Amino acid sequence: MQRHRRLRQAQFLRGGCEIQVAGSGLEAAQPGRIGQAVHSAPKFFASKLTFYSFLLSVGNGNTRANEIAPAGGQNMKVGFIGLGNVGGKLSGSLLRNGIDLTVYDLNPDLVAEFAAKGAKAGESPAQMMRDCDAVITCLPSPAASDAVMQQMLPEVTHGKIWMEMSTTDEAEVKRLGAMVIERGGAAVDCPVSGGCHRAATGNISIFAGCDRATFERILPFLTTMGRRILHTGDLGTASVLKVLTNYLATANLITCAEALVTATAAGMDLNTTYEAIKISSGTSFVHETESQVILNGSRDISFTMDLVKKDIGLFQEVADRAGVPLEMNPLMIKIFDDAIARYGERELSPNIIRRLEDATGLSITAPGFPAEMQDDEPEEPGYEVIPQGRSAV
Repeated sequence: MQRHRRLRQAQFLRGGCEIQVAGSGLEAAQPGRIGQAVHSAPKFFASKLTFYSFLLSVGNGNTRANEIAPAGGQNMKVGFIGLGNVGGKLSGSLLRNGIDLTVYDLNPDLVAEFAAKGAKAGESPAQMMRDCDAVITCLPSPAASDAVMQQMLPEVTHGKIWMEMSTTDEAEVKRLGAMVIERGGAAVDCPVSGGCHRAATGNISIFAGCDRATFERILPFLTTMGRRILHTGDLGTASVLKVLTNYLATANLITCAEALVTATAAGMDLNTTYEAIKISSGTSFVHETESQVILNGSRDISFTMDLVKKDIGLFQEVADRAGVPLEMNPLMIKIFDDAIARYGERELSPNIIRRLEDATGLSITAPGFPAEMQDDEPEEPGYEVIPQGRSAV
């Protein structure tokens, strides 16, 4: 069970709802200390950010509160570069929750869609860094992030924030971040985890690697885009954890494929098999999501084999630098290399099961499963997750 940041409590009644907020005076109501209150926000608040702004405005109006609110409130201008499968959904949460948002993508149609919904259309990465307080990048590769950073870097000045939400290499994000910090800015690696369906609803999890002061400053934006926010430590730590968790997800995907094909070959009913795995020690997040679209036959989780290969390749680089002689991951890389050679790098990643379908002549589908995953949880305000055994800051 996740533990939320504890609060000194005071009771406020509004609209017939009881709200728990940080105790007397806003000296304790820093963004990182209001996660639990935000998590229990009443329905009358139109957005996550509205409730955050309320929490920052209650109390005695002292200087600390006034310093914090502009840094994490609606007055802060945010740029978002990369409107793909994940970036488009994350930036959509920012726009939906009232953030002053400028967007940019190489695909002008995606930019036009956001502009029609109220976002500003960015002219270039350089212009966005110049005009925005924080710029978020969510791009398909470390090379793409580097190309964008080279354009933005001349416009980085004191107080600017670069937030890297791409899945990238620890060493690369440290390299680019060091250039931002050298010019007086702040750098954060903050990749997400939990699937595109949760990115769309603002319920995805977010890791954040940066100094604590920067984390406190950006926490309101992170809790707007995601539900569970984990401060992982210094710059680069979030990227290590991201590729580690993607490695585990890939291992789960391969084993789920093998289990479903074996169950079919053994004459098992696949609907019953799915439920048996789900209620047993063999279940996983991947089974409960990706196995469903496998059984539907769509295999669509908006993620492709080349991206899996990139992620487990990045994990391999982390292990190699640390001198860890991995056994599973090199095998998984070979499996995906083979699948890419057979089906193409842009094949949907759950179609890794096709290798076994082709080898056995079996078709692994069953009735009653969705073609794509939908988040069935309502959008809720985010909160900071405190690691087990740690105390709140």
